[in-house]
Amino acid sequence: MPSNLLPESLMYAVYFAPRGKDRLLNLGHQIAQRHLSPQDKLIGFVGDSGAGKSLLIRGMFPGLELSNDDEGVRVRPLPLLANGDNTFFSSHTYHMDFRFESAFTQPYILVEAVRHAVEQGKRVVIEHFELIYPHLGMNAEMLIGIGEEVIVTRPNIFGPKPGDLAEIVFKSIHSRKMAHTAEDLTCKILDTRCGFEQQLIHADVKNGFVLEFPQQPEIDLRWLEENVKEYIQKKLPVSYEDEDHIKIGDELLYCTGPRIHVRNTAEIDNFRLLHEFWYDPIHKVYALVGLVGRDKIEDLKDLNKLGLYSLDN
Repeated sequence: MPSNLLPESLMYAVYFAPRGKDRLLNLGHQIAQRHLSPQDKLIGFVGDSGAGKSLLIRGMFPGLELSNDDEGVRVRPLPLLANGDNTFFSSHTYHMDFRFESAFTQPYILVEAVRHAVEQGKRVVIEHFELIYPHLGMNAEMLIGIGEEVIVTRPNIFGPKPGDLAEIVFKSIHSRKMAHTAEDLTCKILDTRCGFEQQLIHADVKNGFVLEFPQQPEIDLRWLEENVKEYIQKKLPVSYEDEDHIKIGDELLYCTGPRIHVRNTAEIDNFRLLHEFWYDPIHKVYALVGLVGRDKIEDLKDLNKLGLYSLDN
């Protein structure tokens, strides 16, 4: 964002939601640099489990103690509640996963804690903001939805409401999970049968994935497509193994985004590869493009067509 463009001028910005820890952390850092104001006190995140909210938060707020740590460390008591009725807060920024915390604490207590912290000039970062919003009586100063895309907004009293983002990102997250699982299957075949794994550069496209090569590979893309489809048709279970691996069937695969997958390969709908490599004359790379889903494509050169996002409903 140019330095002369005030954050209040932002209506909304849309980014690809990357698949992989490093890329999500980096995107969070970019969003903070471009859109976050030092005066922001209430930051809301909207997105399904496994969408990457926690990684994005870590990228935006390095060092912030997350109360729902992905590695299973649950911070207790919740730091935001630890001060009780005291007016002193030991930290400037606090984190809350409202859906997780409401299983242990009455929602009205969480709401009052958020209001109290904001009144004291503290910053509160809330996951599943769409759930607390009806009780809170105020919108976030920055609202971020994570599905197939990351949508960044700065609402005012006229919206957009958290439910607007929730409607978009909850519908689109399945497409992202399908694309990621199909991408990992494609990489597995390229690695084990073609020896290309070390050369792969990952990029993004709507409803799919892109793999980039410095030289055009001698690969039959129809053959590659059929091999991926064979895995899909086997209806193999897909499961999280650890922070660097998933299992597809009985096979262990390296993966930088192990939580962003469908549960079974049969859920990957209408996988296909474009049957030619696309050359990028600026970056001088050859792109292999994989797509999922039933969206009709009228122009292959306009896969990332604008105008598909609406915050009106």
